[in-house]
Amino acid sequence: MDGRPFDAFARTLDRAGVIDPRRLDETLDLAWPRIITGLAIMSKSTVDLAMVGWDVGAAAVAGLAFANVYWQVGKYLGIGLAGGTVTLVSQAYGADDTTRASAAVAVSLVVSLLIAVPLAAVYAAFAPELVAVLGSEPAPLRHAATYLALVAPALCFEFPNLIASRTYAGVGDTLTPMVVRAGGALANIVVSATLIFGYGLGVAGAAIGTSLATGAVTLVFAWGLAGRSYAGRGACPVAVTRATLGFDLPLVRRLLAVSAPLMARRTAEMLVAFPLVAIAATFGPAVVAAYEVARRVRTLVDSLSWGFSIAASTLVGQRLGAGDAADAEAYARAIVRLSATVYLVVGSLVLALSGRVAGLFVDDPAVVGVAGPFVAAAAVSVVFLGIDGSATGTLRGAGDTRYPFLVSLFGRYACALPLAALGLVTPLGAAALLAAMVVESAVPAALNVSRVRSNRWKAVGRAHVAADAGD
Repeated sequence: MDGRPFDAFARTLDRAGVIDPRRLDETLDLAWPRIITGLAIMSKSTVDLAMVGWDVGAAAVAGLAFANVYWQVGKYLGIGLAGGTVTLVSQAYGADDTTRASAAVAVSLVVSLLIAVPLAAVYAAFAPELVAVLGSEPAPLRHAATYLALVAPALCFEFPNLIASRTYAGVGDTLTPMVVRAGGALANIVVSATLIFGYGLGVAGAAIGTSLATGAVTLVFAWGLAGRSYAGRGACPVAVTRATLGFDLPLVRRLLAVSAPLMARRTAEMLVAFPLVAIAATFGPAVVAAYEVARRVRTLVDSLSWGFSIAASTLVGQRLGAGDAADAEAYARAIVRLSATVYLVVGSLVLALSGRVAGLFVDDPAVVGVAGPFVAAAAVSVVFLGIDGSATGTLRGAGDTRYPFLVSLFGRYACALPLAALGLVTPLGAAALLAAMVVESAVPAALNVSRVRSNRWKAVGRAHVAADAGD
């Protein structure tokens, strides 16, 4: 690593016992494109929220909070399915079985559309009725229904995009999806800004911009997944072909066996947002807007976990596929330590600037005053969220997906939700939401890290590798 700009940083981490230079190099090679991808994708929605806040006001921000709950449920279903894809692809690719890896991609794309299309149709057809579940203020509900109905078609593009991104990550190429997704995010911001400010479409402009940009990304990914290169690079090594394009029922069962707990976990993580947002709504649109601003900031900062989590999944999955469980364990523990170190630094920075960050989204001093403490809570919460992402990535790489699902349910429904509900019946009021935001990520993080340290996931990984070899 001599001569690398981060050489001194690598030696410092090595001396501190965080991660050795070789593993840091491999981890960052996989992680940094995914981090840029995550920042691009999350900044897209975050910038949309800020532009809508500047153009329309706090009522529109609250409306986007209502609509975003439904959008995120759909998107996280896709993320869960894509998590199963990266497990199958990385293990098959690590075992030099590109035909099976290609078949896993094809099956994932078919299943993704079978889920996304009916869900998008329901969102588009019943948007007013769906958002009315969460609040009663007419202005936020009007904005929410408009946004949800117009952004719903984007789910039909987002699901295949997630599969494509995880496919490239599973074969060790995180640069190609970074470029594609970053380009789509930039296009989304440009189109949305034009529609919002240039044509005065407000919330509708943000939704239309997202749908158009997401569809364009799908077209670009389709080129690479068909085995074609982008100016000489980026052709997928496990491209979908006529020979592998089909509905392989045993492979579908394997995909769903790995993905179902991930999908359930991701959905459960988002379903808890329904009662949490409803609780926030009882304190008025300003609290809903503040809560949504904090959640978007947390999601944006957690883009770092996109890289660390996928690096853990890929490196652990490949080592297990090659039969080297000891090296898989070494990578798992090192990446968790690295993630904790980085998130402590970044979370502290956001915490120190929480008031100024809140002011980037709305110009109403009353709303900014409410949003500041929520952003501070998000800064603390995101540290645990980042650690949990790396631990879950390790378990996902081994195919051990049920345990993270169960602890996610426990942290959110048995701990965070009751804590938030205390605000309705005690003097805590909206402050209970701040504590709940921290607890919902801290509890799963502690339990998943304990699972990684127990090494039980290695036995699960060996069983999945043996099952693949026997198919």
